[in-house]
Amino acid sequence: MGIVINSYGLRRSDKESHFDDPLTFLDYCHALGAGGVQTSLGNRDEVYAAKLRARAEEHKMYLEGSVRLPRDKGDVERFAAELRTAQACGAAVVRTVLLDGRRYEVFDSAAAFRKALEPARQALLLARPVAERHGIKLAVENHKDLESKPLVELIKAIDSPHVGICVDTGNSLALLEPPLETVETLAPYAFSCHLKDLGVEEYADGFLMAEVPLGTGFLDLSRVVAVLRKAKPAVRLNLEMITRDPLKIPCLTDRYWATLEHVPAHRLAEILALVRKHAAKKPLPCVSGLGREEQVKREEDNVRDSLRYGAEKLGM
Repeated sequence: MGIVINSYGLRRSDKESHFDDPLTFLDYCHALGAGGVQTSLGNRDEVYAAKLRARAEEHKMYLEGSVRLPRDKGDVERFAAELRTAQACGAAVVRTVLLDGRRYEVFDSAAAFRKALEPARQALLLARPVAERHGIKLAVENHKDLESKPLVELIKAIDSPHVGICVDTGNSLALLEPPLETVETLAPYAFSCHLKDLGVEEYADGFLMAEVPLGTGFLDLSRVVAVLRKAKPAVRLNLEMITRDPLKIPCLTDRYWATLEHVPAHRLAEILALVRKHAAKKPLPCVSGLGREEQVKREEDNVRDSLRYGAEKLGM
């Protein structure tokens, strides 16, 4: 199992850790026993790229990149430079997203969401020939923006063997999708995966959703992994264990539904029933009240516990 840089969001912002340097992050994850990393590789010179590639080969680890789509034609060269770096580093896959932010927090109407989605689709069209030219697989994450079926429809419309999906096993619950259904829908198009487990509980405006160490949430991870492996045996599974306060999914508010006009009402009932069935027996973990040192320790423990579970229970 690999590790996504977001699993070390606290350490990444710590200048002393230098986790924003792919070499440093790769070495650290190697020491933990990880099989690879997914991180931003940026635009690097040939010497650095060769060094990173050699280090990954020495560790017998894989590299996956993370890149922002080109905003417009003037931004294509920046995107191409980052894909050239990924290629030079030995990364065959780079993850990306269509939209920043959570759909139900950023947009206050379906029209506003659709308006933002069109430039994202155009960005993906700009990215396609660049990915094809450099032999890089571009993996679009289900990032609390598009539901799974519309995302698949978009990938089919792009129609390229170099454009697929980074399957996040938890994100789409925020759009009222059962996690296993999400994985089953997206798995045939998977180039990469963010593997996570979730804890949930109700609150006044909907439900809370928190990443928790693998095996401590309600996802059937063995089945999730089996679905992914059956559809795409070679897909890399990357741990994304973000240590933060639970996210609020305000699915009982008008603003939430403003951009989800086509989601049937029975979905709400289904997901609230799921939340009640699997509600955490103790309060979901919060870190905002902890000191910096304790937050960092919690982050480290969460990653290590998840890697241990992956090795012992999931065969990774």
